[in-house]
Amino acid sequence: MPYLGALKVAIVKLNPLYLWRNPVLLTVEGGALWATYEALFTSAGGSFPLLVAALLWITVLLGTWAESLAEAQGKARAESLRRTRQETTAKKLVGDHRDYETVPASSLRKGDRVLVEAGDIIPADGTVLEGIATVDESAITGESAPVLKEPGTDVASSVTAGTQVVSDWLILQVDVNPGDSYLDKMIRLVEGATRKPTPNEQALQVLLLALTLIFAMVVLTLWPLARYLGAQLDPIYGIALYVCLIPTTIAALLSAVGIAGMNRVARYNVLALSGRAVEAAGDVDVLLLDKTGTITYGHRMAAQFIPVGNHGEMELIAAALRTSVPDETPEGRSIVALAREKGVLPGDEAPGTTFIPFAAETRMSGLDTPDGLRLRKGAADAVAAWVREQGGTIPPDLDAAVERVSRAGGTPLVVAQGEDILGVIYLKDTVKEGLKERFAELRKMGVKTVMCTGDNRLTAATIAKEVGVDEYLAEVTPEAKMDRIRQEQEAGHLVAMTGDGTNDAPALALADVGLAMQSGTQPAKEAANMVDLDSDPTKLLDVIAIGKQLLITRGALTTFSIANDVAKYFAILPALLVPAIPALEGLNIMHLHSPQSAILSAVLFNALIIPALIPMALRGVRYRPSSSQALLLRNIALYGGGGILLPFAGIKLLDILVAALGVAA
Repeated sequence: MPYLGALKVAIVKLNPLYLWRNPVLLTVEGGALWATYEALFTSAGGSFPLLVAALLWITVLLGTWAESLAEAQGKARAESLRRTRQETTAKKLVGDHRDYETVPASSLRKGDRVLVEAGDIIPADGTVLEGIATVDESAITGESAPVLKEPGTDVASSVTAGTQVVSDWLILQVDVNPGDSYLDKMIRLVEGATRKPTPNEQALQVLLLALTLIFAMVVLTLWPLARYLGAQLDPIYGIALYVCLIPTTIAALLSAVGIAGMNRVARYNVLALSGRAVEAAGDVDVLLLDKTGTITYGHRMAAQFIPVGNHGEMELIAAALRTSVPDETPEGRSIVALAREKGVLPGDEAPGTTFIPFAAETRMSGLDTPDGLRLRKGAADAVAAWVREQGGTIPPDLDAAVERVSRAGGTPLVVAQGEDILGVIYLKDTVKEGLKERFAELRKMGVKTVMCTGDNRLTAATIAKEVGVDEYLAEVTPEAKMDRIRQEQEAGHLVAMTGDGTNDAPALALADVGLAMQSGTQPAKEAANMVDLDSDPTKLLDVIAIGKQLLITRGALTTFSIANDVAKYFAILPALLVPAIPALEGLNIMHLHSPQSAILSAVLFNALIIPALIPMALRGVRYRPSSSQALLLRNIALYGGGGILLPFAGIKLLDILVAALGVAA
């Protein structure tokens, strides 16, 4: 039973050495100790002092129980993840051949090379060096379909510990040392071992401590006031008033809200490397998204060869094929496949031919042959500039071909051979379903969406209009992304970004919230403060919603906690002062039965409201996309108003019950 297990942990947490991190609950425990002493050794008030002392102990216990329940949820998730990380053996390669020795997976170190074959559990996070195989990642991502893994691309070459090879074989290079895998980090995270209070929580703790000190001084002044009035103030009454006035509710639930928020992110298979990242996601108001793989599916496939100038289709296909055979990207492979469909097969290149891989800075790839032939393939403006540098001219019909592809929402790749541009390859991509509605929700939240793409402006404009983003950046470089992030931050905005490539790493590190893909490169994952184990770039939209829900939940409970002190004030203060000043009977607006029943009812309500609000703290307040002003007004009306009205009704009902049971004079 998770509830009983959490209760046992809650009892252990009554230790003052643990409670010092929660000053409000620590002072409640101090009040409970004092009340217990008064009840056992100095009071002659029958069962009433013992009841008050017992209720104060229950209040502290329920406060630690709330945190324990949240931690129990995390531990259950951690246990589920731990089962995927089987202690297994690894085939560690020795030398340059496929000779291996069998070693425990826990002995692997960063840089080791291992062989995994069909049926093997992948022993560590790593990068595929050789081979091609399908991998079952359902234990981590929940997706049942096996994923193809092979070297040469960011997405397909990354593997995760705990997943299983379904077919064929792979040679991997281990990327992390034992205990540092993303699965290990998530296990530690959801168990709460590495969770630290966020700046927002720390600020709220300071506020709660300040309120506690203020109310402590207020209550302490009641003793000289009572003596001046000629009345005797029972310490039990003063302790009860103090505990009811300080913000015990939010103090008891504050940690649970933060832990539950982290758990909700973990349930989405997102590893938030800090609570600060989740919290920052709630304040994000600018979101940068890559087009390829985020807004579109990212599988850009060659659909058509469009020759320009005086060149024929076969001439264009032959040049495109030569630049694409060594190109391991999905686009390069699709060009080879389309050329085969057209009846053109690849041939062998002469020794000494140099392949020029695609680079974000040049936005081109190609090859140079020993006899001086130079082929390039890439973005239209980049290839055109390269041709001009070679002394060539631009065909008059190139712009029309590029515009035709761009207006169709595709990506044009221009192919050049030396001084001549041969034509355009039409790469077709597909926009993901439902994004337009999700971007509309973000707009309601006050989040501005900016699409970043290396495509030309026409393609970018077409896709941006189709999905409904607020702005787009075309022909963008890594430096341009960073410049835009800095501009937004200097204007006072919090910026989120998603990416998976090494060229995204600087921008991911600079953004307030950076979400990297588990299938992405190691530099990208190390630069980000969140990693998505499902490698779904649109997950950032869910993370933002969870962050906003966390902040709203904390704000709602804080508003409620402070507001319900008003009713408890009108319950206990008359009980304290009316015997000395009968004229203050007018403050007893709830017409409570007696001073003792008023005290018991208020203290009992103060204890019961904590477990009543635990489900809200763990589940979170329901979040509806709307403006910050609308959310603030709704919180004040619902939780501020409710925080005042509910205790009046609750304390009155408890007073009737206490009086009926005869447990108070």
